[in-house]
Amino acid sequence: MVGAQATEQGDCSKFKGNVAHCCLRSPTIVDLLPGVPYNQQFSNCCKGGVVASWGQDPAAAVSAFQVSVGVAGTSNKTVQLPKNFTLLGLGPGYTCGPAKIVPSTVFLTADLTWNVTCTYSQFMASKNPTCCVSFSSFYNDTITPCPSCSGGCHNKNNCIMSNSNQLKKAGINTPRKDNAPLLQCTHHMCPVRVHWHVKLNYRDYWRVKIAITNFNYRMNYTQWTLVAQHPNLNNVTQVFSFDYKPIVPYQSINDTGMFYGMKFYNDLLMDAGPAGNVQSEVLLQKNKEKFTLKQGWAFPRKVYFNGDECKLPPPDAYPVLPNSARANPAGFLTLATSALLLILSIC
Repeated sequence: MVGAQATEQGDCSKFKGNVAHCCLRSPTIVDLLPGVPYNQQFSNCCKGGVVASWGQDPAAAVSAFQVSVGVAGTSNKTVQLPKNFTLLGLGPGYTCGPAKIVPSTVFLTADLTWNVTCTYSQFMASKNPTCCVSFSSFYNDTITPCPSCSGGCHNKNNCIMSNSNQLKKAGINTPRKDNAPLLQCTHHMCPVRVHWHVKLNYRDYWRVKIAITNFNYRMNYTQWTLVAQHPNLNNVTQVFSFDYKPIVPYQSINDTGMFYGMKFYNDLLMDAGPAGNVQSEVLLQKNKEKFTLKQGWAFPRKVYFNGDECKLPPPDAYPVLPNSARANPAGFLTLATSALLLILSIC
């Protein structure tokens, strides 16, 4: 095996000369870390189990290794296709189909070539959203928080207050094999919160501030991505502190963009604490035919963090313009009384 390794070797006593790398019928294969010796590397290998999205970095979106499978001794028994192929290191939510024999696409060889297709389901990974969104604006002092328990409050009894003495204990930031999160206590109990703030309104432009906060003490998000859908993302002028790429699923629609961290600056979103957030500002040119600050138009329609859809506040909770507030019956009565007194005084 080149470019990866098995976690256990198993019983290789049948081999007398060239001992196999692994003799288990159900081996667990792990990716090697970057920087291993050249004789252990393979093309596009050794990503340390972390791959980027294709749109973010195509070169880092592939992790490969080579394995030669054979039978001990001089038997001519044909090697069968692998069964029950699973992706363990990527966490729950991945389901893999059966292996299928395909023509060789990389090496022209008579050896058996097969592929396995795996799909991801957000609902299978978690019944509750793994991220939520909050809103604020320059024209309203009200901050619209994440919906309460949007991340599920089943971890409410195991969360940690930000000023807890347990934060000083060693090992609190160490990931566990079962990927169990250790969340900071919040009303929403989401591992990740995305805050969208409408910051400024110019004559021809408007500015948005985006902040991403990590509340999971056992998770560092490496090469994270944030996808937002908004009708004015087709006129992005400048993005500060983040990298940005438009996503155009349809040629006639350009309302979706992907934000991600700059390399060696904020591509790693640390765990909960002072370093557990990254933020940026986006300058957009107004589409004068559509632009408005009324009825929550300035806020995103959908937000995704690392491919998972985030929970948004209900539309009736969005920050509203001062002149769009509902009429106050008491205020109307006061105004009517003042007008009546004015008329009486004139008479």
